[in-house]
Amino acid sequence: MTSPARRNRERKLAALQGAANPQFDQQRANAYELQLMQLAEHRRTLKGIQSIERKIDAKRTMLGVYKPWIDGLLAADRGEQDDVLVTVMLWTLDTGDLEGAFNMADYVIRHGLSTPDRYERTAATLIAEEVADTGIKLQEAGAGPSYGLLCAYLELLTHSDIFDQVHAKLHKAVGRAALAEGFKEQAAQHYRRALELHDKVGIKKDLEVLERDIKKEKEAAQAAKAAEEQAEAEQAARDAEQMAAESGTTEQQPDATGGGS
Repeated sequence: MTSPARRNRERKLAALQGAANPQFDQQRANAYELQLMQLAEHRRTLKGIQSIERKIDAKRTMLGVYKPWIDGLLAADRGEQDDVLVTVMLWTLDTGDLEGAFNMADYVIRHGLSTPDRYERTAATLIAEEVADTGIKLQEAGAGPSYGLLCAYLELLTHSDIFDQVHAKLHKAVGRAALAEGFKEQAAQHYRRALELHDKVGIKKDLEVLERDIKKEKEAAQAAKAAEEQAEAEQAARDAEQMAAESGTTEQQPDATGGGS
């Protein structure tokens, strides 16, 4: 556990990356090396854990150590390669905290940061896959992320080169989130896009059911509108007949002053 003084110092040193002040170059380098050393120690700890579930729990306890450093980097927004930030972002995604990882993911994509050498895939592909897998897992457990958050990730990755299969899974997750919030048309659009990217993404039947529901709702809405228009037309006809009848009655009334000569 780091002390408040050390956390404050790390945050300031990381933030200084945004300042053109050579005086702090060595301090920043030393601070970064300390972060890398801490990361290596944590990796060794994780390597000794067999259970995936326990590894994720361990990552949750480790992430707080890096928060001052990450906060400083995000505040400076300088965009230099930082393996600590990329790793912490991926660990945060591993824990299922999609919202907590978003600002880091945004930083990584905007500045084109690379994944450390031990990762075989690009940052964009790893982000998309982690978000999709986590989103689908949470959705199946009945506690999926919001449609807005998943759309934000999808937009963030719009111009990134991602494996089609991974991109398809992300659209699948976004579509499910849309459906959960009642946006059926948007859900169908994402399902269709997912199938265009990878026809074995596993939502063909879901899309068929959804399209039938949408068709039924449209037909019901059209029938209701037609019935309403018919009722309005019939009422207008009755009103016109009544007005005509009232007008005729008035014209046929005798002149009260007329009589004999």
